[in-house]
Amino acid sequence: MKLSTLCVMMFFGFVVALSGCGREKIEAVNLANEGTLLKKQGAYDAAIDKYEAATQLDPSNHEIIYMLATTYRKKEEWEKVASTLARATQAAPQYANYHYERGYALVQVASKSKQRSAWEEAKEPLVKCIEADTRFAHCYFELALVELFLDNEQGALENYTKAIQHAPNEGSFYAPLADLYIRLDYFDQAKGVLEQGVKFAADESKAKFNMYVLLASVAQFQNDMPSMVKALETANELGGKDNPEILFNLGSTYAVLNPPKKSQAIQMLKKFQAQACKGGSAQKYREQCEQAIALLVKLEGP
Repeated sequence: MKLSTLCVMMFFGFVVALSGCGREKIEAVNLANEGTLLKKQGAYDAAIDKYEAATQLDPSNHEIIYMLATTYRKKEEWEKVASTLARATQAAPQYANYHYERGYALVQVASKSKQRSAWEEAKEPLVKCIEADTRFAHCYFELALVELFLDNEQGALENYTKAIQHAPNEGSFYAPLADLYIRLDYFDQAKGVLEQGVKFAADESKAKFNMYVLLASVAQFQNDMPSMVKALETANELGGKDNPEILFNLGSTYAVLNPPKKSQAIQMLKKFQAQACKGGSAQKYREQCEQAIALLVKLEGP
């Protein structure tokens, strides 16, 4: 290659070679670098202006387009994220992460619009993501969510499962699959997924909290009270401070055991009342608060 057709520049902190490096390409990279500095400072609108100008100078530079999209994502402007990444995927269709990010953005748009057509639009880039990289676990996970909203429960089951197979340490993948199994009355399958999740997932308290809540649901459906109590106790240890409904569930379960665990039930129900039955949360938990009062009257006696 002739020296006149190749130049080397710093691009987002990396040394890169640019083929056919004319004045427009050089200026585009300079503008993009300025945009990156502004983005780091939290000046997203100013950064967007720089990136937009850069893409006008060099519309073939998919890396600059991607940086523009990630800045729109900072502002949660999902439609602009999706439209920007459509340009990136046209320029570099082999980049699976571009397809994933576009699919994720369209899922956010679909979640707000609640239109079937929006969910159908979100499916296409996620399928392309998997075609570009069959190991991309998050693409399977988002595709499963899309399939679920398109009433394809079997497709959702398959893609949730593939997501776990490709990233078994990702704790957030387990609860949605188990929840779908529960809704389909496949309780043994749900239990198996959750037991695998709490064993193999990375130590993520929030994800494991959700898994133990679902394990308690499975145990309740299977009339396994000891397992239900154990799961609720573990969930309470992981996230009871931030989830008062667990205090209510555990307290009310203690209350109906044979024989009831009165002191533990009273303690949990009073903690629940203190957290959930006053102020702004009282209306949200109105039904549980009424039940807690009735149970306390019964437990404490006249």
